[in-house]
Amino acid sequence: MDKALLVIDVQESFRQRPIWRASSNPDIVDRVSRLVDTARADGDLVVWVLHSEPGTGDVFDPANGHVRLVEPLRPESGEPVLTKTSRNAFTTTNLQQLLTTRGIRELVVCGIQTEQCCETTARVANDLGFDVTFVIDATATFPIQHRDAPAGRSVEEILADPTTLGTADILDRTEYALAGRFATIRTVAELTGAVPVVPVG
Repeated sequence: MDKALLVIDVQESFRQRPIWRASSNPDIVDRVSRLVDTARADGDLVVWVLHSEPGTGDVFDPANGHVRLVEPLRPESGEPVLTKTSRNAFTTTNLQQLLTTRGIRELVVCGIQTEQCCETTARVANDLGFDVTFVIDATATFPIQHRDAPAGRSVEEILADPTTLGTADILDRTEYALAGRFATIRTVAELTGAVPVVPVG
């Protein structure tokens, strides 16, 4: 076993936010499930990561009960479940030690959010010497307001604002930022054998 699938923050917390209905990928649980099934069939390690912000009182505060995987996702025996408090999955967990002690050198990254915890994890993993595959259509993100936008707006107001960065642009930017530098970009279909992988270069 030298490969691991990292499932990052596919947790109930996000579904408790109004912006969830503007998600780039409402089918993310199904897509992640397909990756998990493939990893298990191939004998690869599946690592589950959750994001926690204790004491904040919001949806990421474990006291509120939402820091848990979205059903029906469920770890099998022997699959690590890590809880982080940083954007990337390494800084506040023992993930690097867990992977290196098992001889894992290749990581497949999926989860929420595309440009935040997933992309940041991919960048750090690459810096640590791992070979990273980023499954772009098994990640999800949400529209991003301009830094000068007023707080407390409704989802409809956010979406109607021409200065809001849409999810398609976020996904494109992440692909451009990672490809050829920090990760290889792949799709669920490519990794599950539904379509052939075309060699790069």
